[in-house]
Amino acid sequence: MNLLWIAFGVVVLLMLAIDLGIFNRKAHEIGFREALIWSIVWTVVALLFNGAVFLSVGPERGLEFFTGYVIERALSFDNLFVFVLIFSYFGVPRRYHHRALFWGVVGALVTRAIFIAAGVALIVRFEWILYFFGAILVYSGWKMLREKDVEVHPDRNIIIRAARTLFPVTAEFGAGRFFLRKEHRLFLTPLFLVLITIETTDIVFAVDSIPAVFGVTHDPFIAFTSNIFAILGLRASYFLLESILKTFKYLSHGLSVVLIFIGLKMLFAEIVHIPIGAALLIVIGLLGAAIGASMISARRARPGARRRR
Repeated sequence: MNLLWIAFGVVVLLMLAIDLGIFNRKAHEIGFREALIWSIVWTVVALLFNGAVFLSVGPERGLEFFTGYVIERALSFDNLFVFVLIFSYFGVPRRYHHRALFWGVVGALVTRAIFIAAGVALIVRFEWILYFFGAILVYSGWKMLREKDVEVHPDRNIIIRAARTLFPVTAEFGAGRFFLRKEHRLFLTPLFLVLITIETTDIVFAVDSIPAVFGVTHDPFIAFTSNIFAILGLRASYFLLESILKTFKYLSHGLSVVLIFIGLKMLFAEIVHIPIGAALLIVIGLLGAAIGASMISARRARPGARRRR
């Protein structure tokens, strides 16, 4: 397992260095082709690592990794809707989106590690905490199912308000920098406020995603690595799906049901045992049904769809 930890660290650091240091040294708009390539690359890297887990620690852990990855990757799509709203709210030029998301992901690596370490410690000390996590997921799923629109209010963010109080904020984006020095004074740029909003938003999403992965595995290595690989593919997914996100109108409903299912699985684990393979099929089936329903609805909503029938 130590070798897998080392391999994981090397792969992640190497990929991030290649991403920022070579392909995105200069701020530019990420096109569909570039986003598609990076989306495929991150997915392939995750699946290769999944294969290494299968071979090293067995099929049970391998299935847990893949199930956790699918759940976390699906839940991350909900983040994408929020990212679109955040960038729109602050009026961020598209060429700076990648930089904000890159450092947002780096921050998420740290916060997710803390959350997962704390979750494992709680489970070891208080096993009943799993029922609490299950209840959180059921409540979150039900709440998500009832909510119609996602709203973003950075002006209500306590950290944003504190930053604006402590530092002067310039209206300039400063070629994608987070800080600018003008007239011997340090100014925050709007991009730094965007980064803070992304980080605090991710913490809110982690309240759902971390308990969800514990519904699949209690192994901290599997929980952390599957979570991180899902997040690392999030940026490419954003640029790939930004223009068609509204097409998946029922995806949030599918995610809601997935959260409720995982929550119930945790609550009734002592009564009904659901094998990890069966849980994986159920999750994929729910997400597939939501995506399929969204595509059918979008096709019917196209102009002239009724006339062609």
